[in-house]
Amino acid sequence: MISDHPDAKAFILHWGEMGTHWGVNRSVAQIHALLYLSADPITAEDIAEALTLARSNISTGLKELMAYNIVRRVHVDGDRRDHFVAETDLWEMLMRISAERKRREIDPTIALIAELSERLARDESAPKHLRERITRMHEFMDTLGGWYDQVRRLPKPTLVTLMKMGGKIARFVSPKAPKDP
Repeated sequence: MISDHPDAKAFILHWGEMGTHWGVNRSVAQIHALLYLSADPITAEDIAEALTLARSNISTGLKELMAYNIVRRVHVDGDRRDHFVAETDLWEMLMRISAERKRREIDPTIALIAELSERLARDESAPKHLRERITRMHEFMDTLGGWYDQVRRLPKPTLVTLMKMGGKIARFVSPKAPKDP
């Protein structure tokens, strides 16, 4: 199995560690890393054995990864067990993760801040700075969400080009943008 290779093992362990910094359970991130590196679909039992994790952790982790739409269940001819594969297109994986994170984290925040902003606009007893800061936060988060929705619809080659351009894109937006050295 791929997890026996020392470099694969190092990647899986590091991905698990990084997952904790990204707010993802370590075992979920390790499951993802193993599936990402695997050339063939893997059963939950084989994942549990490779990562020395409890089968219940594997089930929970696979459900989480499938909710993010970066892992899917597949069937292998001649085997009645479920097998799992990870999305290997890195751009597609990034877009799916960001879409799910936005849905889980940003959208509820925008909704709450919109509600607070509307209430505060009618509440003359609220401190002015509170009203202004909540309103600014709502405008910012709403703009950020709108920008994300627009960027997300761009074709992948356009996204790649934009990313590679980095700060150079500012020349097209602002004529006074600093030049690259």
